Amino acid sequence: MGQLEDMAMFVRIVEAGSITKAAEQLNIAKSAVSRRLKELETRLGSQLISRTTRQSNLTQAGEQYYQKVCHILSEVDALNEETSDAPTRIEGTLKMTAPLSFGLMHLDDVIHEYANQHPDLNFELDFSDRHVDLVEEGFELAIRIREMQDSSYQAKRLALIRYTLCASPQYLDKMGTPKTVEELAKHEILQYGLSKSSTIALIDQQGKKHKIDVHSKIKVNNGDFLREMAVKGHGIAFLPTFITYQTLARGELVPLLPQYQLPTLNAYAVYPKNRFLSQRCRYLIDFIAERFGDDPYWDKV
Repeated sequence: MGQLEDMAMFVRIVEAGSITKAAEQLNIAKSAVSRRLKELETRLGSQLISRTTRQSNLTQAGEQYYQKVCHILSEVDALNEETSDAPTRIEGTLKMTAPLSFGLMHLDDVIHEYANQHPDLNFELDFSDRHVDLVEEGFELAIRIREMQDSSYQAKRLALIRYTLCASPQYLDKMGTPKTVEELAKHEILQYGLSKSSTIALIDQQGKKHKIDVHSKIKVNNGDFLREMAVKGHGIAFLPTFITYQTLARGELVPLLPQYQLPTLNAYAVYPKNRFLSQRCRYLIDFIAERFGDDPYWDKV
């Protein structure tokens, strides 16, 4: 193995959190990873990782080496792209996690096209709404729909996520159509998430913010299920348009209170800070951002 390969191996050990996990992610023997780390430390004449039976920690020299190695690998990757006459070859395994509904509804065509463009690339995709520790579980990349607060991650904005209040025509015929936030508070609300309380914030045409507490008839942690409960007439749903756009277009759900502005969120591509980001991830992030953006296709239906 060459020096660059040893650098990449060291980065994987650091980001996986242990030799054992790095070996599992690389699908090679733990003893081989341990031996290569030892050879690297011997060649450098410095211990990079302090190892005990219970844990491994970067030494001061290891921390400095890790930061510089990440920069070097990124520069080498960029240099290869710039100087190669051949088309960029994207290969390896891209391990990514994304929210369940968003992944199922909007990433199938993205992955289909990206896979066709890069036939040597493999995918490991986790579509779920659970919180995933990217480093602990060996994911290169996540798509997250929330405002980013964790400073240990880097994030690139992919799309603007708009929300809608909507209900079925049958529900509105039976219960009436709310025209104001005061009337809305009297209706059955279908709540995404299982928190004990639920509030909805709306902004009127004068810029005044209205925050109302609502009674949640049904609480569920899946947006697709919530949408179907709304279609079946169980109440008013407050959901992102990427989940409701088809049922709205078909008239199965009707948007409510259009004179009020609803909150928005952003979809981000998220990856650990100060880590080497592979070409396959960088290209996919740009591919998704260009495809969705501030005016995604689901808001044009």
